[in-house]
Amino acid sequence: MFLEKDTNSKSRTGWIEVVCGSMFSGKTEELIRRLNRARIAKQRVEIFKPHIDKRYSEEDVVSHNANTIRSIPVESASQILFYANEVDVVGIDEAQFFDDELATVCARLANNGARVIVAGLDMDFQGNPFGPIPKLLAIAEYVTKVHAICMHCGNLAHYSHRTIAGDKLVMLGETESYEPLCRKCFNEARKKV
Repeated sequence: MFLEKDTNSKSRTGWIEVVCGSMFSGKTEELIRRLNRARIAKQRVEIFKPHIDKRYSEEDVVSHNANTIRSIPVESASQILFYANEVDVVGIDEAQFFDDELATVCARLANNGARVIVAGLDMDFQGNPFGPIPKLLAIAEYVTKVHAICMHCGNLAHYSHRTIAGDKLVMLGETESYEPLCRKCFNEARKKV
């Protein structure tokens, strides 16, 4: 069932692209760039984000650089299938906040001929794989890992260190709550927690 192809689909070939990394690494910026290029090519594009992400906008996907693109907030991954009919390219932001069904939804879209571009954190604030991202990485044809700059030493950062107290896995925040760190600085910061 996971790799089932809809026999009514068009003959075009679909695939899955994942853009992952830490906070402040440019994931959403890259997602917006790819989606805008698809629109320039006159492809039919639809963008989705989890309904809980209202940091910058209730509906738009917004990068830290304030670039925006209109999206549809959804409560579950399966809702994407309802809205993604007759599109060439599907964009999904903040994928780590979706349920485990996201990988199945993305596979179904790709099997039906859509180019699926997913952006999300690959690790949570504790450095563990985050949500459906590991499954997406396994089934994606293309994976791009982007890096931020470590706020402590200036090296490449790929960890999202939470700077405020709390054990809750999902805690939306920005620079007041998180900072990107390299492996060494992240391990040192975690010892202090």
